[in-house]
Amino acid sequence: MLILLNKPYGVLSQFTDGGSSHPTLANYVDVPDVYPAGRLDRDSEGLLLLTDDGRQQARIADPKFKMPKTYLVQVEGEIDRAGLDQLRRGVRLKDGMTLPAEADQIDAPDLWPRNPPVRYRKSVPDCWIKLTIREGRNRQVRRMTAAVGFPTLRLVRWSIGDWSLDGIAPGTWREERG
Repeated sequence: MLILLNKPYGVLSQFTDGGSSHPTLANYVDVPDVYPAGRLDRDSEGLLLLTDDGRQQARIADPKFKMPKTYLVQVEGEIDRAGLDQLRRGVRLKDGMTLPAEADQIDAPDLWPRNPPVRYRKSVPDCWIKLTIREGRNRQVRRMTAAVGFPTLRLVRWSIGDWSLDGIAPGTWREERG
């Protein structure tokens, strides 16, 4: 069994809250014996895969399989060619160089409103990029965009491999077989 969940902003990528007051996957998925294949930070939104198959979970989450993960990222500032080129070559982070990413500036995507909304500032422009990575370090996309001078304002994981959020509203999920 494979569940594609559109994880809302503010939700923990686990079924228990560990004593915090944040909503968890249990608030959205009432299916026994499924576990997330990878993580998505509380302040990130989008595709989270859940499965009851340990081998499938490892194939999705383990960086050695280099499954592409595509993010739609709203960044502070108007990203320039140099920033995109840095992302495409790989970025030096405190834990070493990232693998090269696919990075392109895109028009603002037609997404659902975020709750709470991203703080709008008239004096600071923003733009959107589509970023595909093949590894999964802690808060990697946020650290990459910050390292090239364009901090992340909103982060939506759109796809993992061939699975995407297409047609899945925030807080809802669909099941896929095999």
